[in-house]
Amino acid sequence: MQSESSTNVLGRRWIRWILLLIVTIIAFAAVLVPALLIQPFKLQTSDRLNLSYSLRHWSPMITLMALSLALLIVISLWNQTRRWWRKGLLVSFFIPLLVAPWFARQNHFEWMFKPLPNAAFANVNDAGFIAEGEMVLAVELNGDAAAYPIRQIAYHHVVQDTIGGIPVLVTY
Repeated sequence: MQSESSTNVLGRRWIRWILLLIVTIIAFAAVLVPALLIQPFKLQTSDRLNLSYSLRHWSPMITLMALSLALLIVISLWNQTRRWWRKGLLVSFFIPLLVAPWFARQNHFEWMFKPLPNAAFANVNDAGFIAEGEMVLAVELNGDAAAYPIRQIAYHHVVQDTIGGIPVLVTY
C-alpha cells in the first residue's frame, strides 16, 4: 500500500506532465493556427484574418513563455523520472519547443502567398488564356489600363506592375 505522501507526489507529477502537454499544444497552436486560418483557397473571413494576425503578432512571446515554462517543468520532472522512456518522452516534448520560437518569427504568410514570378503581360487582343465572362481585377491610371485574372491572383495574391507610369502592387 502506498503512503499518502508518495500518492501526493505521484499526483503532482502527473499534473506537471499534463501541464507540459498543454504548454506544448499552446506553443504549437500559436504558430500553426495563423497559417491554417489564412491558407490560399480557404474561407477567409475578417474574424479569421484578425485572429490570424493577432496570433502572428503574439506568437513569438507565447512560444518563448511556453519554452521557459516547459524548461522549468522538464527540470522539475527529470530527477523524479526513473525510467528511460519517460525521460525520452520529456525530451520529445521539449526539443520541438526549441523550434517553435524560430517558426513564430518567420513570416509564413510570405511562404503561402508568393508574388507571381516573371509575370507576363499581354494585350487584350492577344490574351487568349482568358475566357469570355471570366472575372478580372481592372485598374486604370493616367489613361493606361490593366486587367488581372482573378483565378491567377487568387493564388499568388500579389502582382507588381506599372500602370500609367506609376508602380502598383495589385492584391486580391
